[in-house]
Amino acid sequence: MGATSHLQNTLEARIRVVEGEISAACHSAGRPRQAVRLVAASKTQSADTVQKAYRAGLTEFGENYLQEALSKIRALSGLPLVWHYIGSIQSNKTAAIAAHFDWVHTVSRVKIAQRLSQQRGAGAPLNVCLQVNIDNDPAKSGVLSEDLDELIAAIVDLPNLKLRGLMTILSEAGDAAGSFRQMRALFDTVALSMSPAWDTLSMGMTQDLNMAVAAGSTLVRIGTAIFGERTD
Repeated sequence: MGATSHLQNTLEARIRVVEGEISAACHSAGRPRQAVRLVAASKTQSADTVQKAYRAGLTEFGENYLQEALSKIRALSGLPLVWHYIGSIQSNKTAAIAAHFDWVHTVSRVKIAQRLSQQRGAGAPLNVCLQVNIDNDPAKSGVLSEDLDELIAAIVDLPNLKLRGLMTILSEAGDAAGSFRQMRALFDTVALSMSPAWDTLSMGMTQDLNMAVAAGSTLVRIGTAIFGERTD
């Protein structure tokens, strides 16, 4: 078996395992499988590997590093892929992010949201999740939960953004299950005053997928379980 076929078979097997874990977590939580979307966190992976993951059934990919992502987006422009930006955002990155991505999960500042809206241009609005630093971890990015309402009020009417929900990356030292429950409560509280487009709770990665789904995640970002351990 050639290296290409081996990688294809490996990805297919890993994706089946991940899909099985999501299905089992949904079943345990009394939720339908379609309630949780799978985004493959594909940073450091080549365009060829992403293409093979697509052939194995995945269509949504999350990228952290802008220049690397743009290269892949161009190389795979003929495929019906959905691209999620899940990395940190500096002001000098907003034009390229606005132009080339379908989703951005890591908005936590008014200035960044304004620039994304201004630079999105004609066509479909950019789907946005607000990153919340639910653990108040100084090492993590995101708006603090007590400042979320103010952030939403400042950006909810920006014309080229569609505010879809919340995202978090947990502190490694925190209580994951408790933090996920806090995120769900925050998401539900905000939902009372938002449009039906408020439908996405982006939380959960390879190591905490089950807890995230149990707490109500609607989108999990899985890298290691699909692509293996990174070498970066």
